[in-house]
Amino acid sequence: MVGIFDFAPAIVLLPFVSFLVALAVGDRLPKGGALAGIAATAGSLLLAAATFLTVAGGRTYDATIYTWAEGIEAVDLTFGILIDPLSAMMLLIVTLIAFLVHVFSLGYMNDEGEVGLPRYYAGLGLFTASMLGFVVADNLLMAFMFFELVGLCSYLLIGFWFREPGPPSAAKKAFLVTRFGDYFFLVGVVAVFATFGTAAFSGSESFPVLAEAALHGEATVNTFGFAPQTWFTIVGLLVLGGVVGKSAQFPLHTWLPDAMEGPTPVSALIHAATMVAAGVYLVARMYGFYALSPDALAIIALIGGFTALFAATMGVVKREIKQVLAYSTISQYGYMMLALGGGGYVAATFHLMTHAFFKALLFLGAGSVIIAMHHNEDMWDMGGLKEKMPVTYYAFLSGSLALAGIFPFSGFWSKDEVLYETLIHGLGGSPVLLAAYAMGLLAVFFTGFYTFRMVFLTFHGEPRTQTASDPHSVRWNVKGPLAVLGVLAATTGLVNMVPVEKLLGIGGIDFLHQWLDMSTESLNAHHYGELIPYSSAYIGGEATTVAIGAGVSLGLALAGAGLAHLLYNVPEPVEHTDRLGGIKTLLYNNYYQDEYQVWLANGVTRPVARVANKFDQGVVDGVVNGVSSVSLFSGSRVRRIQTGVVSNYAVLLTLGLTALLLAFGLLGGWFV
Repeated sequence: MVGIFDFAPAIVLLPFVSFLVALAVGDRLPKGGALAGIAATAGSLLLAAATFLTVAGGRTYDATIYTWAEGIEAVDLTFGILIDPLSAMMLLIVTLIAFLVHVFSLGYMNDEGEVGLPRYYAGLGLFTASMLGFVVADNLLMAFMFFELVGLCSYLLIGFWFREPGPPSAAKKAFLVTRFGDYFFLVGVVAVFATFGTAAFSGSESFPVLAEAALHGEATVNTFGFAPQTWFTIVGLLVLGGVVGKSAQFPLHTWLPDAMEGPTPVSALIHAATMVAAGVYLVARMYGFYALSPDALAIIALIGGFTALFAATMGVVKREIKQVLAYSTISQYGYMMLALGGGGYVAATFHLMTHAFFKALLFLGAGSVIIAMHHNEDMWDMGGLKEKMPVTYYAFLSGSLALAGIFPFSGFWSKDEVLYETLIHGLGGSPVLLAAYAMGLLAVFFTGFYTFRMVFLTFHGEPRTQTASDPHSVRWNVKGPLAVLGVLAATTGLVNMVPVEKLLGIGGIDFLHQWLDMSTESLNAHHYGELIPYSSAYIGGEATTVAIGAGVSLGLALAGAGLAHLLYNVPEPVEHTDRLGGIKTLLYNNYYQDEYQVWLANGVTRPVARVANKFDQGVVDGVVNGVSSVSLFSGSRVRRIQTGVVSNYAVLLTLGLTALLLAFGLLGGWFV
């Protein structure tokens, strides 16, 4: 009997087919192949929804669909599909946002008489298929392959306007910076195979299960002379290199702001549901492995907390609307990493979901504004758009309230749970988590400030340019996705109302927690909770801790938003951040991270490479070339014997035989 899981490969293949169609015949199709992409993502969305409902009925799916190498040192390399509550939820998110981005692109790209549209829609299709393949991958090697495809697609789409100077440079930067992290990831994949003989995520012989058994002395794995705990930490940190690059965490975050050179719908897809989300999803996917290493978790939490604060401070001084959102993305993924490192698997997954909706909304809302402003992104040239673009404004406001973490919008619930989980585990005896929590909490204030500074400069006050006074109109294919995402940004927080449950003692409303508990024994939230090495502690009881944590977080968000209201919600705003002087210069130049990386490449890496090159050419190549020269010279002399004349060969054979007879004769005489 055919079931819905039998159609699971089609969720990935439909967007891939749209890629092939747009690439092959897109120039002969209406809208450059857009309709094929919309139909494909709509089909994937319907299949993902059906799959989600099937998983809700208590079924999961884990099957190998193709073996492409077997018996290599007793290791089989396979492609397989793993569908459990985590991947089913992510499939629904990715397909929905990809569908809305395709629809939005009709208004953003096609109305401008854009050239190269088949290439654009082909890129979107391959991007979507790559992320979906990554989501359903049942082993780490397959995940790595789709991880790299996602990076390739981002390179192609960021550099879509390759005839301009900015996009190609941004695309190369994104590709190279993320590749640096991916080198570590690749070594980590090899280490997983060498250690466990498998890279499967699920099952009794999966590497997280084998690692857990090895720590309890119930299994023997190859740890190359290290203690198992130490080796697992090393392997986890190697894989984390790829996560830090893809999810734009410090110090590999510098590519993301430059990626704004690509089309705005691409930015929405990258930031909300594909490339940047891939890193966090990977840690969540193999959380049973990371939860075995307290040191790896502590490093993840520190990276996340620091990145959340570090990026938020840069967002307060940016002029371009997409730049503010770019640094917001870096900061928000920092919160997800903070939750994962702090033992909040459900909290991280929750924030991954809510962020996908409100960040896609904010980028598409920014795209609507950019259309209206004739592709001017400078917020200081805007103002007064609230009355002229009411649908965009109210949708954008919904996303902004969610981003800032204002009650009752979705970001409040997910960000509060991130901070709550980090706090209680930090109070349980982890100074590292308390430090990371403090950084995440301070970032809440900056988030509220830069978010509403963006809202007030863009939509409130008086128009500051002629374009803002008479903006270009936007069509239904722009407004429709905004309306859908605006509702989701306002309501998706209701799927996991932990503060209400803790404060009022109402059970059964932590729906996401229940959902993630439905997975198989080694992959569910309850099992991960048992593995977490942190203890929990509270300030005057659990309910009191929830109230204090939520109150402080909400208060800081409101304080940041209130300060932005005071400074920028005026008819003629001025740039108050100029008062910061040199600090503003430092923030505006992103702490000179780009300059530092250029110096590192030119001042350190290049001289080391030159020395290595001289050693290679002078010593290694010298020895190799010297040995080869002797061989070549000897060979050239011996080759002269091969004349091709039979009589010469006969003479040589005779001489050789005579020499042998004489030699044996002499030897025989000596022995006698």
